Amino acid sequence: MSQPLLPPDSAVDIAAAVREGRLSAHAVVEEHLARIGRVNPAVNALTLVFADRARTAAAEVDAALTAGRDPGPLAGVPISVKENIDLTWSATTNGWRGLADAVPARDATIVRRLRDAGAVPVARGNMPDFGMRWDTDNDVFGRTMNPWNRERSAGGSSGGDAVAVATGMSAIGLGNDFGGSLRLPAYAAGVVGLRPSLGRVPRAAVQGQPVALTLQQFSVNGPMARRVDDVALALRVMQGWDADDPVSVAAPELRPDQVPRRVGVVRDPAGLAVDAEVAGGIDRAAASVIRAGWEVVDVDAPLLEEAAVLWRRLSCTDMLISLDPAALGQPLGRSATAFLRDSTAAARPYESARDYAEAWARRAAIVAEWRRLLVDVPVILGPVSTSRMREPDYDLGGQDAADRAWRDLWLTVVVNFLGLPALALPTGLGADGLPTGVQLIGASFGEEVLFEAGRIVEAGVPALPPIPPLG
Repeated sequence: MSQPLLPPDSAVDIAAAVREGRLSAHAVVEEHLARIGRVNPAVNALTLVFADRARTAAAEVDAALTAGRDPGPLAGVPISVKENIDLTWSATTNGWRGLADAVPARDATIVRRLRDAGAVPVARGNMPDFGMRWDTDNDVFGRTMNPWNRERSAGGSSGGDAVAVATGMSAIGLGNDFGGSLRLPAYAAGVVGLRPSLGRVPRAAVQGQPVALTLQQFSVNGPMARRVDDVALALRVMQGWDADDPVSVAAPELRPDQVPRRVGVVRDPAGLAVDAEVAGGIDRAAASVIRAGWEVVDVDAPLLEEAAVLWRRLSCTDMLISLDPAALGQPLGRSATAFLRDSTAAARPYESARDYAEAWARRAAIVAEWRRLLVDVPVILGPVSTSRMREPDYDLGGQDAADRAWRDLWLTVVVNFLGLPALALPTGLGADGLPTGVQLIGASFGEEVLFEAGRIVEAGVPALPPIPPLG
């Protein structure tokens, strides 16, 4: 048996090496555990490490191979699991003290599917209380640091898993995206993040408890990894109908050969100022697809500001109800309390049932506008954020800070409002030493189209250094 691959490496390569007998799952897990021991103290991305359980799971993969059984397409691949996704190995805390003892009775469907495919959970990923912020900090586990620059935010809310992937502590990070919570930390950390189409990947089991309408319609579970092929593999394992999630479906497949090879570029969402480094990343991505023979046209994102406002007002209306300390039994953490106060004050939550219902009714008209655009232009290329990653706690500090953080992400949160898939990926290192990046937005269930375009961008832009400075 050869020496283990030195992380970071791609999930596809790790699984192939284990399945072909070039590496043992045990060696892969030991290498990742050793890296966690060296790196995590500097970045605080992982909240709990499953050293013994991970070794046992790796031994089961190796035993299956020895016995001639197929261990699955993700054989021996180390994964991290965000603190709000059920894994029976620890409490699903949601980053909040009130759930410190909430150990689930069973794994979330996506965790079970990944484990059945041979993946090995090695740790939990950090997050803000209930995923509410665009930064990653809480009173239980503390702050996750950006591995490229400690003076910049790691993004949120899936910041722990993004940093774990970027620094090679896990090969796939499981997170979720209600308002950019996969794509923003992927942009910050320089990794690939997939927000799947609404319904394609099961979410938390619904067992008799009410679920806010915005959570039903805006939030999805999804993977982060180092390469486009890695998230594509993870999606194939995670996707599919689940009896416990009433929104989940057996998704139809929109294939690349069914759509025009055309990309619409949103260079300046709604006339907002776009940082020069962000614009450079968009230009590099557009040039990559042009060289591959795709047509590139400039487009305006339909009704962008209206959709972003509706997303924010609907979300804050529901958050005020679902995260009421009186209902929770104890208050949120310090930073989450400030974020909820500032964001809801700036957003003007709906006060009447009529206004709330009319906002949802308006959504249908906006979705139709985007559907018509995506028939002609099946991939939209634009920024994840119109700014570079800002300072830690940039989304706190009053209504002005809350407004600024939200405006940076108009194109990102509108994807959640519409239920569309989006793929965030890096486009090289900026002059400021931080990763640049873009997102590709597609039609519902058009993930394979996004993967084809994403592979082209990935191959056509400068590669990031293999390990961030803090790695």
